[in-house]
Amino acid sequence: MTLKTLTQKVNILDSFADLEMEISGVSYDSRNVLEGELFIAIKGFTTDGHDYIDDVLKKGAACIISEKRLDSSIPHIVTDSSRKALAATAAVWFDYPAKKLKIVGVTGTNGKTSVTNLIKHAIEATTGNKVGLIGTNGNFIGDRELPTELTTPESYEMQKILDKMAIEGCSYVVMEVSSHALALDRVYGIEYEVGVYTNLSPDHLDFHGTMDEYAKAKALLFTMCKNNAINIDDSYSDVMLGASSGNVMTYAIDNGSADLVGKDVRLSADKSQFTALLIGKICRVQINIPGLFSVYNALSAIAATTLLGFDVAEIAPTLLTCNGIKGRAEVMPLGKEYTVIIDYAHTPDALENIIKAVRETAKGKIYTLFGCGGDRDKAKRPLMGKVAVELSDEVIITTDNPRTEEPKSIIEQIVAGVEDTNTPYTAITDRREAICQTLDKLEPSDVLILAGKGHETYQIIGTTKFNFDDREVVTEHLKSKRVESRKERVEDLD
Repeated sequence: MTLKTLTQKVNILDSFADLEMEISGVSYDSRNVLEGELFIAIKGFTTDGHDYIDDVLKKGAACIISEKRLDSSIPHIVTDSSRKALAATAAVWFDYPAKKLKIVGVTGTNGKTSVTNLIKHAIEATTGNKVGLIGTNGNFIGDRELPTELTTPESYEMQKILDKMAIEGCSYVVMEVSSHALALDRVYGIEYEVGVYTNLSPDHLDFHGTMDEYAKAKALLFTMCKNNAINIDDSYSDVMLGASSGNVMTYAIDNGSADLVGKDVRLSADKSQFTALLIGKICRVQINIPGLFSVYNALSAIAATTLLGFDVAEIAPTLLTCNGIKGRAEVMPLGKEYTVIIDYAHTPDALENIIKAVRETAKGKIYTLFGCGGDRDKAKRPLMGKVAVELSDEVIITTDNPRTEEPKSIIEQIVAGVEDTNTPYTAITDRREAICQTLDKLEPSDVLILAGKGHETYQIIGTTKFNFDDREVVTEHLKSKRVESRKERVEDLD
């Protein structure tokens, strides 16, 4: 492919390269550049691709896209945004895969993973065709998983994944769209068939600075969509509505003026039921996941699929057959008289949602065990502590992924939000120890919520990633207790 063809959508400020030269590939990682490739220098959080231009030239890079002018002897193009240039060239390189797919983008602080999975399941169950999914729990083509560590991949990987999904026969793709992805142009240039807004609460303020800036980043999605589904019960919905450039369907539980309203909501320990009122249509809906947040998630899925052209009467039955998602209100099958729930809740609102959902049906005490991630938004730490002690019967504060922060310092910041409480709380730095000690305290009908890690099977301490799965910790501890119990019985017989 010629450089001229590859850069046809790039905003070129100046050019010092032969646009007719042949380019063998696109790269933005200096470690992986191959001879004949176009290297795009991107400023990252810790490194700047512009600092590695000499290295990539030695490796045989044919041309550079840069945000600053280089020595005129170096074949290069100057642009105002290397990130947009990467997204634009990647789309051309993979022959615009997004145009071959109907893409649904879901954004918001909480609910993205659940909503994308509900939409995927509903479309597959209705059409019989496999649907692509890009999200926190991995990338999927039908049932086949392609793991990832980013909620939304970098733009080059994004286009590569979309291309693979198109080649393998997907007509629809559903993706989580994070505020980072929007602000950093990872999804730049993609036209979405439907955009979905769930809600907004404090998160990622270390990156965005303020809630208003966070909301503006989320709202970028709705400038890129033909149709938008907006939760107007949320206080930031006006920002999303103001940004929406396409057709809009609103949904709500409390606001009766919405196009889609959830009424007659009935919540129980293992399911949520409601009546969906859509203009000219009425349908009873059940989802086998407890909590009011599950009703909102179901409404999101109904709104999105309606905007795709499906009928609510054919979508509603599919929601009944959608199983729970790993790490989202996940009940461990322990065969005990108490209950252990794994949930990804890592924001104040998400933590409030899961505890309230449990509170609606719990007969015993509710224990909430959680921590906060290091090198991330510090402002939410005391807020999460406050939510936990206000809604739980006992709280255990521990580590999440401390990363390069001192774990005890993170815990102290959480504790700052619980100092005036009458709710018993304990701080135990080691998460494994915290889980084991709490399990030993549980009585029949009690519920233990293990929050924050969800689907994750690792813990990051310093810069090292260790294997750590809340499920495995629970299972191993209960197994060891059974072994100890058997030993005691044998010794008694002796």
